[in-house]
Amino acid sequence: MRKFLLALVATLAFGLSGCGYNTFQSTDEQIKASWSEVLNQYQRRADLVPNLVNTVKGYAQYEQDTLLAVTNARSRATAINATPALVNDPAAFAKFEAAQRELSGALSRLLVVVEKYPDLKANTGYRDLQAQLEGTENRIAVARNRYIKSVQDYNVTVRSFPSNLTAMVFGYSVKANFTVTDEKALAVPQTGSFGASGAKTEVPK
Repeated sequence: MRKFLLALVATLAFGLSGCGYNTFQSTDEQIKASWSEVLNQYQRRADLVPNLVNTVKGYAQYEQDTLLAVTNARSRATAINATPALVNDPAAFAKFEAAQRELSGALSRLLVVVEKYPDLKANTGYRDLQAQLEGTENRIAVARNRYIKSVQDYNVTVRSFPSNLTAMVFGYSVKANFTVTDEKALAVPQTGSFGASGAKTEVPK
């Protein structure tokens, strides 16, 4: 009986491995890690916004509408409770992405407005904040791309035979993903250099 049970366990283990069960485990963990990094970078950007708005406000007093748009967009983006479960809810994921897209657009418009204020552009504090923002936007792009790849790998397993049978048995379903068509539109304007230091933002590896 013991030998029979051991053989049964071995058979089940081999069967689960061959039908994609282990792949589901590894790809799901990769999605969680990638999603966590996406959230970290979006939070990093949100944390920069108040100081950026306050700095611009001191020089560009006639741009209140633009500053208010950035502040409101940040509030909407940070109000969403982006739990790991959000990636399993397409509607909630779309809402999260739309809020982050709105903040990206508001920040882009703000940086365009700043071009009209030479004194602000020359301010060391502003240049430092812009450099940090550009670096964060680069990190967001990298984190999003890693998440997109992780979800693509997982979703292919969900849809492929015979792992799709395992997905049905264990309740695995496709996960929501970022759209990639508007990646360029989301990018914050790059200045290329910041003041006398000439420091440039590099895309993290």
